[in-house]
Order: sequence, then C-alpha cells, then structure tokens
Amino acid sequence: MLTDRIEAKWIDSFATVFRLCGVEAGEPVRILSETQSRPLNVLLAELALFSVGARPFHIVAPTPRQTAPVPVRSTGASQALQRIEPLIKALSGPGLVVDLTLEGLLHAPELTHILKSGARVMMISNEHPDVLERLPPEPELMPRVKLGVQMLKQAHEMRVTSRAGTNLAIALDGARTGGVWGFTDRAGSIAHWPGGLCLVFPKAGSVNGRLVLSPGDANLTFKRYFESETLIAIEDDYVTRIEGSHLDAELMRDHLAAWGEPDAYAVSHVGWGMNARARWDAMAMYDKRDINGTELRAFAGNFLFSTGANEVAGRFGQGHFDIPMRNCSVALDGKSVVIDGKLQGALA
Repeated sequence: MLTDRIEAKWIDSFATVFRLCGVEAGEPVRILSETQSRPLNVLLAELALFSVGARPFHIVAPTPRQTAPVPVRSTGASQALQRIEPLIKALSGPGLVVDLTLEGLLHAPELTHILKSGARVMMISNEHPDVLERLPPEPELMPRVKLGVQMLKQAHEMRVTSRAGTNLAIALDGARTGGVWGFTDRAGSIAHWPGGLCLVFPKAGSVNGRLVLSPGDANLTFKRYFESETLIAIEDDYVTRIEGSHLDAELMRDHLAAWGEPDAYAVSHVGWGMNARARWDAMAMYDKRDINGTELRAFAGNFLFSTGANEVAGRFGQGHFDIPMRNCSVALDGKSVVIDGKLQGALA
C-alpha cells in the first residue's frame, strides 16, 4: 500500500504539468475539488502552483448524494457542480481551472459553459501521485495526437478487427473527434493527465459488429481484467447481446441491466491510445483505491471502447464502461493506424 505523504518529487511532477499549461508568475489559478477528492492531490496541486509563482485558491463543493441504482465509477462526468450558478460563475472566465473532482468535468453538463467563457481546464485524474509521476506529459506527444485526430476527421469509416474475432465498423461522418496529450495551454480547452488518446464520438446509428474481449483486456468501471473470453454484439450503437457463462460476462450483464434504461447499452466513444509510457498491466500493481485507470485508457496501441453518454448522439445516461482492448487492429478507410496493438507510421 502506498503512503499518502507529501513528497517533493510529486510537487515537481505537478509543477511540470502547470508549466506546460502556461501558468505564469502572479496568475490566479482556481483549484476545484469536492469533499471526497483525494486530499493528497489537492495539496500537491496547491504547493506546485505556489512553486511556479502562481496565486492558487480553492473552490470546494460537497460531494453529491448517490442517486444511481449502482455505484458510479469512472464516468468522467462529475456531478459535483450540481448546476449551481454561483459555482459555475466562479469557474468561468479566462485562466486555468485545476479539476480535482472525483470523476472529472470531461463530460459534465456544465463544462461547455465554462469553456466558452475562456477558461482552460486541466483535469488531474483521481490517481495516486505514484501513477502520475510515472506518466509526465510529453510535449512530443502533442503533434502525434493531433495527427491522429486529423486522420479521424478526414476518414469516413473506422474498422476494428482482431485475431480473437472482433469485427466492428464505425461510421465517422458527423462524428466529433478529440485528442488529449496531457496538458492544455489554450483558452476554451480541457485536457487530462495522464494523457495520450485519440477519440471519436459517433453520431447515432453509426456502430455495428462484434467485440471479442480476451483475457488481459480491462473493464475500468470494475477495475478488473477480463479472465475469460466475452463476446459483445452491437447493432446500431446498442449492445444487444453479451455472451459468456462466466463472471466477466455476468458482471457486465447485471450492471447494464441495473440502470433500467436503454441508453446504458449504447456506445459512447471509441479510439486508440498513444502513450508509450503507459502500461496495460499497471492495474495489477495497485490497490483499487489508488487508481482511476486512466493509464490503461492511454497505453499505446490499445483500442478503447466505451458505453454510456454521447452528446453527439443525444444520449446522456450516467452508466459508463471504458474497455481498453489489446492486440486489436484499427483501420481508417482501409489504412491501418494500429496493427495487432502496435501504432503504425507517424503515430508510433
């Protein structure tokens, strides 16, 4: 078990991120947290901001009551702001917001307003700083992620296959693309640390085929590796069948059914990881409370499949599965960008 103690090296890690975010001496910086945020990271953010000459101050919201029928984990859609207008106003306007909420503001309903106001949001994933220290943002990653995003924007179809039997087609016309490299220095943008992802949110009715989940793939909602082969059938965005007479499949079936809403079964986003420092096996080395699983979302060459909210498709459910898959091949309009889990060409 890791000890929750202030370490000088972790202050340095946080300070490196804030410098990449363009924080200047004398700049006021908002630190957003909630009452259940990881206290160690909140303190490290404050100390690191002071170390680069900034003027940090805290905005702390009470963690809301649980209202979902199942535990909510790993959604990226924090409910902490609760649409409270004075709170949203405090987070709006030019300058940096350091997001240390449990789930993060990435898919929060209030984020659009905050970004349009000129704020830039640096979302620090709810990981123990030991994880963050190993995965510092690298400026060299930015152009490669931007290249991947540009390739997604220009393509009409993504095809995902694997030797295990995956064969998934995603129509990309009308989709929203995005990429994260681990820091943000541009007004009106959000990034998360760790970073290294190229993603797309398809429009409604764009995803069809099957996924074959193999041992070593991961369900980050459960913070659990698959131990048995599990088949997922998808028709017009919706999971129609989860095959397998074992615990992996049963957990997924029961969790999705517990939401009691069709959109829990729908595709959220798809994409691939770009971070060569991130490791697929890292989850085996930490207690569940010490990680949020962002490292596994970002490891280079994984295919990331997700269910849940997708604003482009008009779906806003709370349920969310993030499933990074190993050893897949990803092609855009027939051109391979990942082969058997390895990035290709200029993306590598």
